[in-house]
Amino acid sequence: MANEEDDPVVQEIDVYLAKSLAEKLYLFQYPVRPASMTYDDIPHLSAKIKPKQQKVELEMAIDTLNPNYCRSKGEQIALNVDGACTDETSTYSSKLMDKQTFCSSQTTSNTSRYAAALYRQGELHLTPLHGILQLRPSFSYLDKADAKHREREAANEAGDSSQDEAEDDVKQITVRFSRPESEQARQRRVQSYEFLQKKHAEEPWVHLHYYGLRDSRSEHERQYLLCPGSSGVENTELVKSPSEYLMMLMPPSQEEEKDKPVAPSNVLSMAQLRTLPLADQIKILMKNVKVMPFANLMSLLGPSIDSVAVLRGIQKVAMLVQGNWVVKSDILYPKDSSSPHSGVPAEVLCRGRDFVMWKFTQSRWVVRKEVATVTKLCAEDVKDFLEHMAVVRINKGWEFILPYDGEFIKKHPDVVQRQHMLWTGIQAKLEKVYNLVKETMPKKPDTQSGPAGLVSGDQRIQAAKTKAQQNHALLERELQRRKEQLRAPAVPPGVRIKEEPVSEEGEEDDEQEAEEEEPMDTSPSGLHSKLANGLPPGRAAGTDSFNGHPPPGCASTPVARELRAFVEATFQRQFVLTLSELKRLFNLHLASLPPGHTLFSGISDRMLQDTVLAAGCKQILVPFPPQTAASPDEQKVFALWESGDMSDQDCCVSYGGMWYLKGTVQS
Repeated sequence: MANEEDDPVVQEIDVYLAKSLAEKLYLFQYPVRPASMTYDDIPHLSAKIKPKQQKVELEMAIDTLNPNYCRSKGEQIALNVDGACTDETSTYSSKLMDKQTFCSSQTTSNTSRYAAALYRQGELHLTPLHGILQLRPSFSYLDKADAKHREREAANEAGDSSQDEAEDDVKQITVRFSRPESEQARQRRVQSYEFLQKKHAEEPWVHLHYYGLRDSRSEHERQYLLCPGSSGVENTELVKSPSEYLMMLMPPSQEEEKDKPVAPSNVLSMAQLRTLPLADQIKILMKNVKVMPFANLMSLLGPSIDSVAVLRGIQKVAMLVQGNWVVKSDILYPKDSSSPHSGVPAEVLCRGRDFVMWKFTQSRWVVRKEVATVTKLCAEDVKDFLEHMAVVRINKGWEFILPYDGEFIKKHPDVVQRQHMLWTGIQAKLEKVYNLVKETMPKKPDTQSGPAGLVSGDQRIQAAKTKAQQNHALLERELQRRKEQLRAPAVPPGVRIKEEPVSEEGEEDDEQEAEEEEPMDTSPSGLHSKLANGLPPGRAAGTDSFNGHPPPGCASTPVARELRAFVEATFQRQFVLTLSELKRLFNLHLASLPPGHTLFSGISDRMLQDTVLAAGCKQILVPFPPQTAASPDEQKVFALWESGDMSDQDCCVSYGGMWYLKGTVQS
């Protein structure tokens, strides 16, 4: 209050806003001149403008009679620029530098806060400025002088070497063909300084006529700086609230508005985010967060969003890892991008990150050195992959950043099954690209078995040793059992095998050769009455024709009928299949089914094998080598036994307690 009393209001002035010249008014800022001399006193010889660039050139006369003017210097400059002879193209026709050119440049790109004011009869009239241009002297005549000097030097050199050129008329010419310009090269060329300068130079000049300060035309145009409705008529433009009036005086900068991102990037604005389509909201959230549980995603999107639509959208931009959603690699590394660390293309980065994601579907822990060894990527790229979805633990490795979400796994089994099939396809690609050994690859991901506990490195090594010892004992027992079967085969009546003495070392090989020389009884009566799917009578006791397993109950459930139909159709196309290949075909069949199908309820390996046996197929006991690399599922071979035609009895033969397909045994 004290400050207001010390600074009383002396006079109130009405302010008017004139808009007649709002889009045409420019402010020219000339170089500093003596106060006694104005630029209006100097004759303006010509003026021209380039409207798009807002570039102006003014040509003004120089007072050559002024005592401060150096005449000898003016003559020397004119001689250097135009030479000895003068014509229409000469810059200085009077052989004297008698004029000077001023070229403009923009002081600011935003002139919305500036206005020209005219005070008249107690009223202040404001006209917004369209541009502010600073005029500076142009020294282009020096460039012309240099060009003339180079031309004279070239002419002198040409005169000296004219005799040599007359003698050497024939010269070798090298022809070069330019390569087709790529899109990236064209964009670089368009953005180059040389191209922009050439484009600016191509804009034509528009010649103007200059009117002095006291000219009648200037007086007429100056009347437009006054608001036409100022006399007795209220100006509605300024009848605004205080906040609106301040906004008009200080509008927001256009540059700041352009700098605002169209969509949220690092810092998300939920108000802006919810104005976008649902698919874009999910993509932006996953791209920024990288890893997120489904419950958190639903809470961010709002309670009014349908969870089914979110599930459909999240599967397009993310993959399921341990019950949580991790953004896909091609979202973070789009096509034609590269690594900021090593310059590796996006395709290689996506493959390496997919390998890291796949490793986390198998275990909660990943070792960075192992990833770098397999993917052959630099340490910085691998670290970026891991930081997206894991946290480092000292002396342990990298642990997945979120806990296992078992609630989502139980609530959405169809989504889990579909994601499992996608991971199976990715695993097959990774095996092919990185030459991964199948024996070292886990058979089932952790997403099906539940979260793993925290295990130290020593405990893992001890567990691996125990498991190796158990596997070795099992392999030894299996090897001994097979050797006993080969040494003492159970031969049904009617089949005679020629006995020959053999040594202990070659006992197994000679016994097999002796058996191959003796004909076998393959009659239907002897075949089906004496053997049950290749097993000796003693071992076949208590079993039926379904490979030693009790036949499935009445296939009255929809799941059993659908599974039986798939198995029968598959074995009608391929008569011999391993369990591993059959499971792969079944996963492909599930991928083609719509969501919510009955087969998504969960089919176990046991149920699949029972259905195969019930569909008229039998298992072939193929003697794989003891140290085979085939998995247990690949060692289980099934063949179509009863297809309903006359060739059923000739499909396979029994020999030595094992079934063989006539021709080639497929395993």
